[in-house]
Amino acid sequence: MEIQRYNRLKIVLAEKERTGTWLSEQMGHNVSIVSRWMTNKVQPSVEQLYEIAHHLDVDVKELLVSSKKQVNFKR
Repeated sequence: MEIQRYNRLKIVLAEKERTGTWLSEQMGHNVSIVSRWMTNKVQPSVEQLYEIAHHLDVDVKELLVSSKKQVNFKR
């Protein structure tokens, strides 16, 4: 069974050249919970998403997978 992806945390951390360990230290959370966020096994709360965005200096929208499906139109 494939895990549904809701957040892009792992991708954004890589783009910012940061690790889950770094984020866990910044937020004062156990590294295992951040790891579960990164693998989309659990999701951070809205408040936690805003805190993550602050630490990574990104818009909170960058942390979420778009809800819009891409549609390919054939002509």
